[in-house]
Amino acid sequence: MTSSENVPDRFSRQRDLVPMECLAETTVTVIGVGAIGRQVALQLASIGARKLQLIDFDIVDLTNVTTQGYLYGDIGQLKVDATADAISRIDPSIELDVVQDRFRPTQAVGEAVFCCVDSISARGAIWRSVAELCSFWADGRMLGEVVRVLTSSDGDSRRYYGDTLFGQAEVQRGTCTSKSTIYAASIGAGMMTHQFTRWLRSIPSDWDATLNLLATEWAPTERCHSMETQGR
Repeated sequence: MTSSENVPDRFSRQRDLVPMECLAETTVTVIGVGAIGRQVALQLASIGARKLQLIDFDIVDLTNVTTQGYLYGDIGQLKVDATADAISRIDPSIELDVVQDRFRPTQAVGEAVFCCVDSISARGAIWRSVAELCSFWADGRMLGEVVRVLTSSDGDSRRYYGDTLFGQAEVQRGTCTSKSTIYAASIGAGMMTHQFTRWLRSIPSDWDATLNLLATEWAPTERCHSMETQGR
């Protein structure tokens, strides 16, 4: 019989960085599996998320192959189906809940929610529905080579996040991903996934941070850390 010590463990190189017990107990919802959201979903699957919920109504088109990491053969498929297929190829044991629709206020969500939608108005509507239901919230915003990630996991950060939901009229013309690249989306997804693993480890997360790739500027907000206990 093969010793358990000789059984390969795909998580061995990250075990000191990602608490697998906490991750296994957490249901994670990804709302929007476009540029950033698809990369978030794949990274969550790779680090060992056991229960993933994907919510999106959109269909893969040709431009998504370049900017969102979809495959040519995915064109014409629902994004949630194509992403679920990719996740199953990473780890077929992951429990998937695929919602082929826009987010609805009646939709149940997991303890951790990643908001990866295109407009401020949509973010605001989703936030009002789930703010009191989830324990960890991450919002990824991107325009060109500028990525902004906001997180919330307690009362102070919830109040701060609410102040960032300005009116749609104040937003720069175009949706978040009207100008985008796969490399910026991948970096944004990595920033969001990193903040999630900080929360899992009870390390305070950054409430608000912006990375401008073209200018090589990293700008965390001064009000970036919670004074309350975080994590599980």
